[in-house]
Parts: sequence; structure tokens; C-alpha cells
Amino acid sequence: MGNDTTNSVVQYSVKLRHPQLPTAFCAALSQQFGQRFVQTRAICEQHGRDESCYDPMPPQAVLFVHTTEEVADAVRLCRQYQVPVIAFGTGTSLEGHLLAIQGGLCLDLSAMQQILAMHTDDLTVRVQAGVTRKQLNHALRDSGFFFPIDPGADASLGGMAATRASGTNAVRYGTMRDNTLALTAVMADGSIVQCGSRAKKSSTGYDLTRLLVGSEGTLGIITELELKIYPQPESTAVAVCSFADTVSAVRCVMLAMQTGIALARVEFLDKHSARALNTYAKLNLPEQALLLFEFHGSAQGVAEQAQQVQEIALELGGGNFAWATAQEERNRLWAARHQAYFALLHMRPGGRAITTDCCVPISQLADLIATTEQDCERHQMIFSIIGHVGDGNFHLLMMVDPAQPQEMALAESINSAMVERALACGGTCSGEHGI
Repeated sequence: MGNDTTNSVVQYSVKLRHPQLPTAFCAALSQQFGQRFVQTRAICEQHGRDESCYDPMPPQAVLFVHTTEEVADAVRLCRQYQVPVIAFGTGTSLEGHLLAIQGGLCLDLSAMQQILAMHTDDLTVRVQAGVTRKQLNHALRDSGFFFPIDPGADASLGGMAATRASGTNAVRYGTMRDNTLALTAVMADGSIVQCGSRAKKSSTGYDLTRLLVGSEGTLGIITELELKIYPQPESTAVAVCSFADTVSAVRCVMLAMQTGIALARVEFLDKHSARALNTYAKLNLPEQALLLFEFHGSAQGVAEQAQQVQEIALELGGGNFAWATAQEERNRLWAARHQAYFALLHMRPGGRAITTDCCVPISQLADLIATTEQDCERHQMIFSIIGHVGDGNFHLLMMVDPAQPQEMALAESINSAMVERALACGGTCSGEHGI
């Protein structure tokens, strides 16, 4: 239910009025689900907001579901009474997906937290949609395997599939599209469909699994998933390297990718992000353009990969690597990276962050980031840029005062110009957030 038009901020700030839900519809849900069908204002408002910059737009009712069959029953009733329906996982999306613009019923899947099967011999696991990525990795911890997709927030796996999420590990392990083998979904008429299988490949007709992954709830509500899992690496190392400018940092990544070095993660932070994180997370990062590298593999393989990347960085004027080898240090560093959004919010109390999500061919990335930086600095915008630069994906975050229409309009114009440039060089307006 997102919107990528330039007037979206103004449009979503309007308080819309909706007709009352049909009495018979509410009675049917109350009879079947009892206290799990809720119409209280506080619960509805909680389910009408996410981490986006838009004003809350609550649904008229919330239903807490536990099974695929319950989702199907609710959707059939919504179809019968022509009631809009929105799926809710953890509320961590950044693009207004949860806003009930037309009112209706919110289906909260957060209680669907069963890990249904672990097939470690086949490197797969089946889960309900409400399981979060951290819950899954906690369950896998002692098995020697892990699920690598890490969008930052502890999002639900159903929501991650619906938005085709990726994150910091995508440069090596791919996105949710690459790691979802099969799924169960409830369609708009309340029918239950099962797509895909545990087999690694198939040529039997349409690939409906990947059609539903990334459909953002417009085709169906995902309730179960069969996911790939991976062996935990024998050795892991994290390094931070600073550069005098953005172009040199991004070129370092481009050359490392072209050399064929198997990076597990490579994240870009601009000087504004580094400064905000130093203040917010009590770090001591160089306040320059930074790259955060993570290497997976054998101890020897990790050492060789790191040496190759460091040689490339030095040729481009990068500093020596600052290593984080202990697990506690690595966790703290990545936790700080995931807090970059909140760190920027801290730089302007009371403001809101408008987030963007361009993705371009990696050869075009340095120029696009540099031009975007110039736009923001020319207009004296409070901003930061972070990115999964191994994928050509970056996020511009701009702080605005929502009570100042001119600031909102300026941020939208900067975003529009950036998107036009991205499209012109073969990119997209959204690499992972959805629209």
C-alpha cells in the first residue's frame, strides 16, 4: 500500500474518514475469534503506523490470527463484506506499507511464530510468517546453521518475503527472493495456495513463489515459508576502513567485486552517518567516508580476502583496516550500523526522517552518491547516506520538520531528482524497501 508519488507525504497526512464496518461482519469475527478481534482505539492506532515519515492511518479493527486457516476465514469475510484487509508483521517497514488509507481490517500475524520443520540435511527450514529473523537464528544457533538475510530491523520473515527484503548480507547470500524456496499464501478470495517445493530447482510452469515474494500484500497474504539456511562460517572477521571521499570508497568496492573477492558484507557510511553514530552509539569511528567489511570462510581464506581488499583500499587512499575480530566487537559494530536511522533522528529531535532506496549498476554508484551529496549540501539539508554498496544499493536519509511544508517539498524534490538519475542509468527507485 506504499506510494512513490511526489505528493505522497501531503496525501498521507490527511485524516481520512471511513464508513463504519458492517455490523454483521464484526459480529461474525467476534463470534469466531472472541477477544482476538479488537476495535479499541489504542490497538488500532498501534497497527496504523510503521517506521516511515507518514502520519498514522489506523485500521478500524485488528484481528490476531494464529493459523493459515484463520487468515483464510478472515479474508473470505472481508471479501463477502467488501472490507479492505492489511497484513501486519512487526511494523518495521519504512515506506508506509501498513497505512490503512481505506480503513478496514488489519490481520496481525505476529503470533504465528512456529518453526514448523528443520531439514538441516537439505539446508532448509519451514516457518510461519510471524517468526522473526532473530528468532529463527536463535533456534538455529546450536545446529551449526544460520539464516543470512539481515535488513537491520528484527522483521517478520513473512513481511521480509512480502517486501523482498535483503540487507547487509545480500552481496554474498542474495535477497529473500533467492532464499525462499516455497510458501503458503491466502489469496484475495480466501483460497489457500502452496507454491514451490523443497527442491532446489524446478521447471514446472510459472514461478509463482517469486511472483508472490515482493508483491507487498497485493496478491496474497504469505502465511508460511520454506527458506534456505547456510552453514555457519568457520571464521569471521570485520574491518573498518576510512577514505577521504565517497568516490574512492565506492571505487574500492567496485574493484573488489570485479576482482572476484567473496565479500560477505560491505557497507558504506558517509561522514554524517559516522558522526551521528559516534554521538548516538558512543563509538569512535573516523568521521569520514567509511567502509565496513565482513569476511566469511576458513581462517586462511578470510586472511587472504582481507589482504586483497586492503591492498585495493590503500591504492585508493584508504587507511589501514581497524579490525573487530571478537564476536562482541563485531556484534557491537553491526548493531551500530543498524542504528544509523535512529542515530540520524537523534540529530534533530522532533524531526522525521525521509528514507530513500535507490539501486543502480555498481559502476554508476559513485557518481550518483556524489551528486546526491551535492544536492543535499547545496540546500543545507540534515542528511546521511548509507548503503549496501556491493549491490549498488544506497539509502539517503533526510531530516525534516513535518510541520514545515517547504522542508517536506524540498526533500521530495531531492528524492525525485535522485530517482530520475537512477532510472536514467539503468537503476530502480527501490532496491529493498518496496514502494
